[in-house]
Amino acid sequence: MQTKYMNPYLAGFLLGLLLIATIYITGRGLGASGAVKSITIEAVNSVAPQHSVDAKFFKEYTETHEGSPLKSWLVFEVIGVLIGAFISGLVSDRLNFKLEKGPNIGSKVRIFGAITGGLLFGFGAQLGRGCTSGAALSGMGVLSTGGLLTMVAIFGGAYLFAYFFRKLWL
Repeated sequence: MQTKYMNPYLAGFLLGLLLIATIYITGRGLGASGAVKSITIEAVNSVAPQHSVDAKFFKEYTETHEGSPLKSWLVFEVIGVLIGAFISGLVSDRLNFKLEKGPNIGSKVRIFGAITGGLLFGFGAQLGRGCTSGAALSGMGVLSTGGLLTMVAIFGGAYLFAYFFRKLWL
């Protein structure tokens, strides 16, 4: 039986409507890296409160925000995305816990590559002051030059690296 997916044009249209609603309701677009930052700040504040007072990175956040960083709407957004993805996989019978990889790559290399890529992407999100959804999707939603340049860099980088890594998947 072939797995059925949502029509990509319909999914893109619905994502656009969600983005417009998010900007209208909250005054800002979608993004996930802000939630990771909030969780990191709360964790450091719990383990080493003096460090979070002394370090510039943490001090800037705590001086501009009141209350717990975990009360940020971005944290709830990411929790909702995770729950929604789980429910979607469950309903569509696509929920499985297997490591997907090509025939020319071992499990350890696949896991190492995924973790390394995730860490580099997270570091880049901090340098760029936003993840792909925040910088590119939301940026393009408001016709930002930075959003357009981010999208070009993301897809350009993907095409460049795909050439070198395709032999691992084919």
